[in-house]
Amino acid sequence: MHLDHGHTHHGAVSADAHRPDGTRRALRIGLGGPVGSGKTATVAALCRELRDTLSLAVVTNDIYTREDAEFLLREAVLPPERIQAVETGACPHTAIRDDISANLEAVEDLEDTVGPLDLVLVESGGDNLTATFSKGLVDAQIFVIDVAGGDDIPRKGGPGVTTADLLVINKTDLAPYVGSDLERMARDAKEQRGDLPVALTSLRGESGVAPVADWVRARLAAWTA
Repeated sequence: MHLDHGHTHHGAVSADAHRPDGTRRALRIGLGGPVGSGKTATVAALCRELRDTLSLAVVTNDIYTREDAEFLLREAVLPPERIQAVETGACPHTAIRDDISANLEAVEDLEDTVGPLDLVLVESGGDNLTATFSKGLVDAQIFVIDVAGGDDIPRKGGPGVTTADLLVINKTDLAPYVGSDLERMARDAKEQRGDLPVALTSLRGESGVAPVADWVRARLAAWTA
């Protein structure tokens, strides 16, 4: 597992960090990435890792179904009332960047019904390398790719790869089976992202989601400071 800890930039945050009653709202972190990269599995793993010490909730996005939310419910990663699904009815990036109203309403509903919350994870539906979140919806974003998608993905770039606050290269355990060069992927990602951090993860490995969870904890510490 690899995480570049040299990056100290904390990124922009949404303008309003407080709820109408003046209390601090939850930190909102978006997770995007191509179909099959492991976004939902990463969300599930983060919930298991963080749920004992943080009050958190999840909003999932699917185009026509509630499949990702139903997966999280089956896995019992959080109580059902802490998971909300948004059916976008259009390309996933529309609901996380262009018209965020449904997602924003879901986030605010969760804070009203199960709050106060420390953290809300907003998972995008599977999209391409251009997917990014509106800063009006999330305070930081994670972009998840996987080695099975090809080791040239970091080199190809795109806003998701180059600008996300954290890039996760997932399923590293599959690299020998799909012919992906992890060192090349890490090197290309570094060239594309500069000082922005990169985590190489295998949810089946010993470290699992720990590098991502550590990054989330650091963001939360900066948010509450």
